[in-house]
Amino acid sequence: MFPAGDECGRTQHGNNNPYCQDNETFWLNWRRVEEQERFLEFTGQMIAFRRRHAVFSRRRFLQANAINAEGLKEIVWLTPEGGEMTETEWNQHFARCLGVYLAGAAIERSDKRGRPVTDNNFMLLFNAHHEEIPFVLPQFLTDKAWWTVLDTSADALPFEQRRHEAGSLYPLQGRSLALLRETAYR
Repeated sequence: MFPAGDECGRTQHGNNNPYCQDNETFWLNWRRVEEQERFLEFTGQMIAFRRRHAVFSRRRFLQANAINAEGLKEIVWLTPEGGEMTETEWNQHFARCLGVYLAGAAIERSDKRGRPVTDNNFMLLFNAHHEEIPFVLPQFLTDKAWWTVLDTSADALPFEQRRHEAGSLYPLQGRSLALLRETAYR
């Protein structure tokens, strides 16, 4: 849900209701600086990526307790230690880092020909803390390797792919997110 201009970094200086203002707060500046051009390119790549992967465009809300016919959970919330989050961990006021696993085989949707829609498995890691938090890539989900799809802390090359073994530590930088895909790139 992007209002006009968000795709190139337009902030409205925190004003969430500027439509009634006829000034710089609401106007779109069509001349972009290099940083805005890079952000627009980044946004375009993320939109294209989402279109290629059905796991990010489900037709219903995800349910943590939903298990498909193969016994897969469609979503698993993770702690930085690589375990599934407990109720107690959800209620900790000091938690600044978490991960979410999305099962590509648990989409429960059919294509136009009635075939099941499946995708890769993904893991999204969030760090709201200002310091790096090493995140254990859980082995209970898979013993396969993970490939970095996106790391927002890598300004120059956010889409650079790197291989990470299950059970290894991912250096999740402060105030960033990382998206990882199980198996090879597709």
